[in-house]
Amino acid sequence: MTEPIKVLLADDQALVRGALAALLDLEPDLHVVAEVSDGTEVVAAAVQHHADVALLDVEMPGMDGVAAAAALRAALPACRVLMVTTFGRPGYLRRALAAGASGFVVKDTPARQLADAVRRVHSGLRVVDPALAADSLAYGDSPLTERETDVLRAARGGGTVADIAKALALSEGTVRNHLSSAIGKTAARTRAEAVRVAVENGWLLGDP
Repeated sequence: MTEPIKVLLADDQALVRGALAALLDLEPDLHVVAEVSDGTEVVAAAVQHHADVALLDVEMPGMDGVAAAAALRAALPACRVLMVTTFGRPGYLRRALAAGASGFVVKDTPARQLADAVRRVHSGLRVVDPALAADSLAYGDSPLTERETDVLRAARGGGTVADIAKALALSEGTVRNHLSSAIGKTAARTRAEAVRVAVENGWLLGDP
């Protein structure tokens, strides 16, 4: 009998992680061998348990899923990565595939389809949510520069210009200039709206 596919789950929400594990373990050819809640734990757990496929959430503490995917592919190339997330955003898809992920699906994917996605990426195929793939082609790459991305990422917490300047070791004038440019490029009216647009398109995830 063929050995079951060994699956690693990484998600910071315990209920979601538990539900995914329960659903996947119902499949006779799949076996969840490890569960982690922090992106920094992914590589060690995958190596320890000889995972065949890692299901990674995009947004996790310690290290986001895209960075974890890149680290895992470098440390354990035989382990395939399937991103499973509530954040079905075009920018996330592009960055995940660039980091070496073999697939990207949203968490409301029916259980049978999710299990099939695990099997497909394990066999070397690529699996991408069709709606997300279409959106990715429509939206294109981020128009923001590296520094504008840094400034908007720092602005997500709602701090003042002075707070952002201190965090990034920039002058307040420079921060204002980058914010103004980012607002223009995102066709926003306010800083908060620029952040929202950038987040929705996956432009603020991880390092530029």
